[in-house]
Amino acid sequence: MSDSTEHGDDPAPEVGGRYAKYVLFVLVIVYIFNFIDRQILSILAEEIKADIGISDAEIGFLYGTVFAVFYAVFGIPLGRLADTWVRKSLISIGLMFWSVMTALSGTARSFGLLATYRIGVGIGEASATPAAFSMLSDYFSPKYRATALAVYSSGVYIGAGIGIFLGGVILDGWSAMYPDTSLAPMQLKGWHVAFFMVGLPGLLMAAWVWTLKEPVRGQSEGLVTPPHPHPFREAWNELSAILPPIHLVKLASLGAGAKGVSINIMVGVMIAAVSYFLYLQTGTAAQWIALGIGLFAGFSWAQSLSLRDPATFAMIFKCKSLMYTAIGFPCIAFVTYGLGFWGPPFFQRIHGVSASETGTVLGLSAAIGGWAGVTIGGVIADKMREKNIKAKLYVGIASVLLSVPSAFMLLLAENVIVAYIFNFLFALTSPMWIGPAASTINDLVMPRMRAIASAYYIMMITFIGLALGPYTIGQISDAMVARGATSADALTSGMLWGIAAYVVALAMLIMGAMNIEADESSRLDRAKVLGEPIN
Repeated sequence: MSDSTEHGDDPAPEVGGRYAKYVLFVLVIVYIFNFIDRQILSILAEEIKADIGISDAEIGFLYGTVFAVFYAVFGIPLGRLADTWVRKSLISIGLMFWSVMTALSGTARSFGLLATYRIGVGIGEASATPAAFSMLSDYFSPKYRATALAVYSSGVYIGAGIGIFLGGVILDGWSAMYPDTSLAPMQLKGWHVAFFMVGLPGLLMAAWVWTLKEPVRGQSEGLVTPPHPHPFREAWNELSAILPPIHLVKLASLGAGAKGVSINIMVGVMIAAVSYFLYLQTGTAAQWIALGIGLFAGFSWAQSLSLRDPATFAMIFKCKSLMYTAIGFPCIAFVTYGLGFWGPPFFQRIHGVSASETGTVLGLSAAIGGWAGVTIGGVIADKMREKNIKAKLYVGIASVLLSVPSAFMLLLAENVIVAYIFNFLFALTSPMWIGPAASTINDLVMPRMRAIASAYYIMMITFIGLALGPYTIGQISDAMVARGATSADALTSGMLWGIAAYVVALAMLIMGAMNIEADESSRLDRAKVLGEPIN
């Protein structure tokens, strides 16, 4: 691909200039669409459960695991494509695909079909964030990177809030118009209509993204990377490394030898055995089959990467602070995804409020509080980092410590207004880590590795946070119901236990902070030793 093809014939837009801010604005809207389509399932959960007859664990599986596994696994080859191809085009195509899959979710009449469409949504959405992180890292210098990525990441909470709000309004509005759904057009229920209404507008947004200018890769740091001549071949190399049984052929072709292939098979058997054991304990086969496949795919990819691109492998997996933070931040996500998804059902069960009221209050809390928290966290991290290189991880630690009290009070308050207030405080303090986390990952690798490193980080977020958070809380809730608890008390217990993941998060972030200074200061030297050209 020629330089003019990737970067356009016009001069590169100024780093941090007006056009960079315009691109940031557009990508925030993309992320808002991303999370509207993802989070709306939360407010629709009670109606979907009643309509197709599934449990709390199964609805947690639909929201988390089945989406997360394919989101994470396909994020790897799509992340490599973002590192080698035109990023704005990749985001546009992905947005179009996941919007169609969201709309098709409105046609589902069974658990299996809805799960299939959720897989499609996960694959489509996997295209966006690694490419966006990479684009924005080229449009904004390291000095302002945490702020830029925090502003982008605020789309998580704006989108989640809008999704919850729209879902609640659509549910109650449709029920008011058609109390007897047999008389509704095509016998549609409110949750069907909600998927249609939030999915189809994404097609217009995809056309807008296509008009963006692609930045010069590495321009923000003067480490300009030439366009890759074979981007799709590189993406196929990543995909073939994770798709069984093709991945075994790939390993052999890379020179892994009988030992490497044997190790891969042995790890696969171990993951299968653990997955089977967990199925016996929980009774939810789909959860552990899906997660087991995802974990095995992730291991196979890393093993292949060590042979195909040892420099990228070493910059990611031999960097202590990156590895610690790639566990610590996802453990925070375990709590935020878990409480975020189960928040609407919690208020409906515990406080008996309607879907529209829940959607309005929680939606506004997520949109306003989440946006403010993410943005404030990014700004503070950038300001503090001028004096302390550990600042970004300190902001992550502060986010945990500040959000713990509001999480407990939210779940234990007897008055609904008090619970709403603490829910807003949790929405404000719990996401302050997001921008600093994404920025930290990008700071620790070279420009050509940013999207693939971001894809690995997002894989960890999705496996630990999204695949396990909502499901685990739902599983605890189901177990409590089986022991005689009410559905309301059971869900409260599940959410309270979910907060325990914060303990692991704190331990990992403290370890990361102990290593970040050495790892950041040695980045270029480590890259040179690994054979990376430094221009």
